[in-house]
Formats: sequence, structure tokens, C-alpha cells
Amino acid sequence: MRYFGAGLLLGAVLVAFVAGVVGAVPQALVPAPVRWALLGAAALAVLARECGLLAFRVPENARLVPEDVQHLREWGALQFGFEMGTGMRTYSPSALPHLVLLAVVLVVPFPAAFAVAAGFAAGRLAMPLLSHAWSDDGAWTAVWDRTQARVRPVLALTVVVALAGIMLGA
Repeated sequence: MRYFGAGLLLGAVLVAFVAGVVGAVPQALVPAPVRWALLGAAALAVLARECGLLAFRVPENARLVPEDVQHLREWGALQFGFEMGTGMRTYSPSALPHLVLLAVVLVVPFPAAFAVAAGFAAGRLAMPLLSHAWSDDGAWTAVWDRTQARVRPVLALTVVVALAGIMLGA
């Protein structure tokens, strides 16, 4: 898991760097109220999606995840983590990573983009850690299926509040 987590962080930092560089253009040219309004509209749409009030697809690569990351050798786990950290491998059941990426492009100051990347990597690492610690019989998936209708809105609200805190603090 160490190598997988390191790969996640490296991939997320790379995406944050690129998004921060690309985001320098709209942050320099588009007035702040317009950028905040765009992000606010996107945040409302994502909150509605995560609460089950709206349904829309999000871009995803939809590559399968290996059954057991722990059995990958170190470099394989690092590569797999990097791919997940960049979004190049995995399904995307949530629009939250897309909202965070939009925030980095539109409003998050460049240095804070790396804090966002670390938070994304930590959140991404939480699911396989919890799943692995739970059991090998698939019970974690059953627990998630039963509780996700309540957990997804809480996660979405947490992300929106965290983004607002990062932006207000910068």
C-alpha cells in the first residue's frame, strides 16, 4: 500500500501542477466574480448529483482496477497508484474529483493546488485501505451499497466546504 499511496500522490500532484498552470490563464483573464459563479454553479450541480437529485455522466476512463493491489510488486503498485492519481485508470462513480479539478483551474491559487492534490490522494487511498481492512469476502462492497445514499451527500458537502475554506484562506 505504501507504493500505491505514493503513486496516488505523485499522480495527483502532476494533475494539480498541470491544472494550476492551465488555470493561470482564466485566473488572470476572467474576473473573479465570473469564475466564482461558474464554480458555484458547478458545485450546485455536483451536490445535486451526489444527493441523487440530478443524473449526468462524468468523463471517466473506465479501466478495470486489479482485484488485489497488495499483490502487485512495488513498481506495479506505484504505477497503478500513479494512474489512479491522474484519473487514467478507474471508473468514476462520483463527480467530486471533476469539481475539484475545475476549482483548481478557476479559483484555487497555484500553491494551494498541491494541498488539494494531497487531499485527493488521501481520499482515494481511503477506499482501498478500508476495503482491505474490512474483510476478503466482499462485505465492504455490501456495506458501501447500503450506506452510499447517505454518505455521498456528506462527502460532497465536505468537499465543497473544504474548497471554500481553501479559497477563502488563500
